[in-house]
Amino acid sequence: MDAEQLRAIQAPLKQQYRDAPHLARTTMAATGTILPEQLACRVETQSGPVIAGLHPAAGGDGSQACSGDMLLQSLVACSGVTLAAVATALSIPIQSAKIYADAELDFRGTLGIEKTCPVGITAIRVVFELQSTASHEQLDKLIVLVERYCVVLQTLKGAAVVEATWRDSAVAPIPGEFSD
Repeated sequence: MDAEQLRAIQAPLKQQYRDAPHLARTTMAATGTILPEQLACRVETQSGPVIAGLHPAAGGDGSQACSGDMLLQSLVACSGVTLAAVATALSIPIQSAKIYADAELDFRGTLGIEKTCPVGITAIRVVFELQSTASHEQLDKLIVLVERYCVVLQTLKGAAVVEATWRDSAVAPIPGEFSD
């Protein structure tokens, strides 16, 4: 796809969202079923179910997907798609590109061993390995724009309000709330 084809696809959407901003808002959702006997969760995806379990550093055997790895995979996927779209829109030639993401986590926090250790990832690094005939300035601008427009990256940087609650499964969901 080239810049003109991308603009042709996105132009009607952009105009629609300018004319009716409420149409740009969407609700994304994910569903999982807890598998208590396996200490796992079956996550439904468009490619089929994924069974997520404990990371080996928390007692898992490594045979199931790790949610922390899935988080990084989501970041790689989103930033990769964003890079491809922005490079195309700016006509920045990319001969090849790879994305690497890694994260730091101290399992003493999530295992409740050390109360002063945070629960969760404390640092994430993303590296784009690019082969391109573009100038360093163009590639620097590309990465700045990927950071600005990547949904997952911006969410991880703290743009989202996150809350957790529970509801009785015997009670029907309130209209507009998440549903299975």
